[in-house]
Amino acid sequence: MSCPEGVELSSPPRGLEEEYSRLFTADALLFLRELVSTLDEEVDQVLKLRVLRKAQLDLSGDLPGFSEATSYIRSDPTWRVLPVPPRLQRRHVDVGDLAPCDTQRLMQALQSPAQGLQIDFDDGNCPTHYNQIKGIHNVYKAVHNQFPNVPSISQAPVLMLRPRAWNMVDHNMMVNGKEVPGPLYDFGLLMFHCGKTLFKYKSGPFFYLSKVESFMEARLWNKIFVWTQNKLGLPLGSIKATVLIENVLAAFEMEEILYELQEHSAGLNCGIWDYSASFVNKFGHREAFLLPDRSKYVSMEKRFLRSYMELLVQTCHRRGAFATGGMAAQLLPQDHRSPSHRTTLANVTRLKLLEIKAGVDGFMVYDLGLIEAMQKLFQMHIRGDNQLHRVRDDLTVTPDDLLSMPTGGVTLYGLEHNIAVGVLFIDAWLLGKGHFFYRGQVEDSATAEISRSQVWQWIRHEARLEDDNRLVTRGLVTDLTQKVVRELRVVTCCDTARAEQRLLTAAEMFLEVVQKRDFPEFLTTYLNLDHTFISSHTNGRLAAGNHKPKL
Repeated sequence: MSCPEGVELSSPPRGLEEEYSRLFTADALLFLRELVSTLDEEVDQVLKLRVLRKAQLDLSGDLPGFSEATSYIRSDPTWRVLPVPPRLQRRHVDVGDLAPCDTQRLMQALQSPAQGLQIDFDDGNCPTHYNQIKGIHNVYKAVHNQFPNVPSISQAPVLMLRPRAWNMVDHNMMVNGKEVPGPLYDFGLLMFHCGKTLFKYKSGPFFYLSKVESFMEARLWNKIFVWTQNKLGLPLGSIKATVLIENVLAAFEMEEILYELQEHSAGLNCGIWDYSASFVNKFGHREAFLLPDRSKYVSMEKRFLRSYMELLVQTCHRRGAFATGGMAAQLLPQDHRSPSHRTTLANVTRLKLLEIKAGVDGFMVYDLGLIEAMQKLFQMHIRGDNQLHRVRDDLTVTPDDLLSMPTGGVTLYGLEHNIAVGVLFIDAWLLGKGHFFYRGQVEDSATAEISRSQVWQWIRHEARLEDDNRLVTRGLVTDLTQKVVRELRVVTCCDTARAEQRLLTAAEMFLEVVQKRDFPEFLTTYLNLDHTFISSHTNGRLAAGNHKPKL
């Protein structure tokens, strides 16, 4: 394949030569080159602004608040986002964490009664070269009705495409001598090959935007949308995007984010674990922001999370935008008559009912078996397609509400659970998978982020275990990691030398990241730039010699 000047591509993944050729046509490469060349400098700017904002908070000791500089946006009652198309008016239940490289699960979801599918190139996906090409090509096939026994794109659940976040780069494409930002790679290919068809059938193009930290990042996305629509000949406002408010700084700029995306907004989304992890990311070195055991003390019923969800709903509905909740990660036991099935369903119902009563217009589930039960829950408790009429004028949320840490301590169970989730996530990544199943629910980068964040913070502040008053130290975490790995060998059926070696490597990498002096901002960034991960998927095998296990 001849690349245009300024573009370098890795060779196609083995077994995907035909898919690769279909995606990387001469016209597609020219489109990607121009997209990246036009906007790459602004991508670098917003990432530098993140670093600057973090440094300002660290040096000053200040806390975030609602900015006076943008108060004119919040105080103006007249502006609204543009109405969304009919297919987005009723999205009570979406399927979440849908890694598009998993062809079988994608086809099952397309055949399901869900209203929407989160086509996830971010949290639930491991961005190997193979997975990205397979996933984007699978979206192409779904949009162009090339899957057998699957409804046409105009009848199937609507696709909510979720490109990688700004912290990720793609190692397999370079433009003008630089690796391409992951979200531009994903967004560009998806729009070039699918955007016009989705618009023609009134089924998109619709997106989720991950890990947005400020209205400046929303402004950048809006510029990307406008540029792309002009380039492809689509009307302004064709693209609609839901922004995931999964960072504490973004929680103070929700109205500004909607304002920047007025023509392109499909609303805002809230989720518990990435948002909770962002507190450690931004304030983790401050003892006042010690986050207690998430398994025991952190839930949407706590003040800081309840306030964030209520403010998100109020903000969205005030501006005519949709507010959506997080994902139910629980897996339903297959035996519908078993007590465990009833218990799991009851727990999911209780938690999702809290979100419905808070005013959300929809939320996500992972297990396809939960779709119909959760749709019935909506039908029982709301009238019509959504809850836009609930503007929550009675509600006042203050900075203190958003920054109020829950009380509680650290338990041995919580520490061991966080270690297990962190190690297993890294193990999954080394295997080329973005999520895994553990103790009855799906785990992805969001739960891995909160898990490793808490272990890092507990070591940093030498928190004490409630069980026996021991300090959480590097030594204790190392000892517990050895214990957890011995148990995981049985749980994960490490029946080959390669599997055992990979698990040990994952444990070493986990210990490395939780013991660093400075908090690594994103676990996925650390993994994506680590030589062990890159070489394991470049050469098709785990290069364990580069990260020799010591456990």
